[in-house]
Amino acid sequence: MKEFEDRFTELQADMISICMEFVEDRADRVYVYASYEESIISSRFFYLINNNYVKSHRLNDAIEDGVKKYDVSPERGFQVLDTINDDIEKIKVLCEEFGKDMPTEMKLIFDVKSGGFKAEYKYEPVYTNHDTKTARQIADEWFEEIKSNNL
Repeated sequence: MKEFEDRFTELQADMISICMEFVEDRADRVYVYASYEESIISSRFFYLINNNYVKSHRLNDAIEDGVKKYDVSPERGFQVLDTINDDIEKIKVLCEEFGKDMPTEMKLIFDVKSGGFKAEYKYEPVYTNHDTKTARQIADEWFEEIKSNNL
């Protein structure tokens, strides 16, 4: 069982790590939304920087004048999403290998200052059973929830 947990944790840590690399380790908190439903893989990531909740493409909205700007090019953003999606795929393979249920949704929060890590998992369908909602909408709703509750 330890091997499963270690590898599962390692893959989640890789998701956080690539997000930290994207933000050049200049964030207070990192948020990763990872989803796998009916073979649909989806992910999003956003940050808390200087008391501002920002999506990855809006990082420069959160910095003070004179501070080095972030490279928020679409190419870099897609590289991060590709890495996260690869990790989701690896988690799926890992769960199959160990006979575990694959989470349909993972919400990961990493507090950079404290080193604290929090994860929430769901195992039932979140959007594939919904007439109009998509994984992106669910991720956007989580962003708004985090932002309005200062989590």
